[in-house]
Amino acid sequence: MGPDPATRRVALDIAREMLRQLPTRWRPRGVGEQLPHRVRADGARPPFRERAFGTVGALGNILGFAAEGSDPFFDALLTLLAPGGTLLLEVAPGPGERSRYLHRLPPGTVTRLFRSPSRAVALRVGREGYAAEPRRRKIPGEFRRIDPVELSGQLEGLGFQVEEVMAVAPALGPEAGRIEAIRNDAKAWDHLLEVEEAIGRAPERWPNAAAVLLAATAPAEPGAPPERSGRPSEG
Repeated sequence: MGPDPATRRVALDIAREMLRQLPTRWRPRGVGEQLPHRVRADGARPPFRERAFGTVGALGNILGFAAEGSDPFFDALLTLLAPGGTLLLEVAPGPGERSRYLHRLPPGTVTRLFRSPSRAVALRVGREGYAAEPRRRKIPGEFRRIDPVELSGQLEGLGFQVEEVMAVAPALGPEAGRIEAIRNDAKAWDHLLEVEEAIGRAPERWPNAAAVLLAATAPAEPGAPPERSGRPSEG
């Protein structure tokens, strides 16, 4: 079956170039799925009616890059979300980290390793621990790091139910050569995803992660959007 024709997907960005690149980056989930409707606008003042969407996502650490403008942006996200809808946020708490074990192995060896059961790989990764990436110099007012634990608490204070928090690729990280080698082996790729998800759910992996995904469900009761309980906290 194709997608529900009543489903409306919208991609909003203030940058024309990001919207132009969407067709080359979008991966359809099913046969006949169409590209999202592209809208160029300010996320802090979206041109949509309130509570219009069942799912609202802010990816690419938009809240962090919005810096001092993150307050109105966060307000707008909550305003767009329908009662009982899903809010998906991506934030950058830290500079990133990598598995010491995996990053001392060449790409071919890493691929062969991930053909093993994912639990065995996770145990090996855990034994040697993780190395944090060096922190880059921060330009005041340009970027904020947001603590996902504090953000979860703020959302819960607004009546949201936090469903899941997960660090993105905490073991392998953004190593293009290793990622490409594993992607060409279906079994190794499946095991890599299992390992990354299992490790990424551990709260101790969140503070240094370069990217953390947070999913939360809005209160089911209809009514006015919840009042703010303060801006997302900086880590």
